[in-house]
Amino acid sequence: MSNILIVAAHADDETLGCGGTIAKHCARGDYVHVVFMADGVSSRDDAKSSEVVRRENSVKKALAELGVDEYHFLDFPDNRMDQVALLDVVKPLEKIVSEVNPRIIYTHHYGDLNVDHRICHQAVMTACRPVPDSCVQEILCFEVMSSTEWATRGVMPFIPNVFVDITEQWDVKRKALEMYEMEMRPSPHSRSMRNLEALAIYRGHSCGLMMAEGFEIVRSIR
Repeated sequence: MSNILIVAAHADDETLGCGGTIAKHCARGDYVHVVFMADGVSSRDDAKSSEVVRRENSVKKALAELGVDEYHFLDFPDNRMDQVALLDVVKPLEKIVSEVNPRIIYTHHYGDLNVDHRICHQAVMTACRPVPDSCVQEILCFEVMSSTEWATRGVMPFIPNVFVDITEQWDVKRKALEMYEMEMRPSPHSRSMRNLEALAIYRGHSCGLMMAEGFEIVRSIR
């Protein structure tokens, strides 16, 4: 058994980026904890308190589908995390890392278009500096459709070099994504169910599997 920490900027990023992998960890008996850095809706012109409540309910249902019981909301401002001093972002994350004692951390790719994703990645790397006796042995980045692939081409591309077989977990991931109905979009949008299934098939077929999630490894201590 291992302790796993998912550091996601917004609720739904965890399922979009590594929902199948989360489900696989949970099925193996690993302890999985998810932390959401930003509230996810306050930047929207029509945002209401009811939307926040609805989003939190979606989180509970989605994580229940994946098998996750423990999660945190840090409630940083949505799409404005770059306006918060990095130290103020890192400190509460360091506290969670200390409490969870994770061996593996999954988080965003630094090259994503979304600014919260980039700050989230930077905060993880700062909170998990490779000091002696650090519990963190692996840090992997996931891709989030409508952010990772929409970033400026060639600047810092997402190049997966670790693949997790989610052939048996795809149905679980799909059901979890359905809990985020308010965030999903109809085809041919990048964040449509059809495209997410196509991505899982593409990542899988690129390495001899039926379906997979791809990750870019940042650090691995063996």
